[in-house]
Amino acid sequence: MVTVSYHCPRCGAVAELRRGAYLDDKCVTPDPLDGWEYADAHEAAGDAGDAGNGDDDSDPYAGADGVVIVCGAAETDGDGCGEPYYLSFVRFEEGNEIQPAVPAENVSFDFQ
Repeated sequence: MVTVSYHCPRCGAVAELRRGAYLDDKCVTPDPLDGWEYADAHEAAGDAGDAGNGDDDSDPYAGADGVVIVCGAAETDGDGCGEPYYLSFVRFEEGNEIQPAVPAENVSFDFQ
């Protein structure tokens, strides 16, 4: 297990999560990626702490495609904006990395 820090994409507040070192981060976004299943940071961390088996290697986010973090919750250092944001892990299907679908409304052609 490692402790990793993430910045809220809205206000910059820092949150820390203890998670498996084997997980590869894809991105941190204000909105969830289409098709990704997210574990709740607060609930998952609480469930791991309730296990009481002393197993430091039990990863509360194993099996999830990412983690939803509420800015300002217990994982956040200091005040936050109170909005959720999403840590997405790299996903693979049949050995190939899955790319999230980008909605047409998020396309930008501003080349200035």
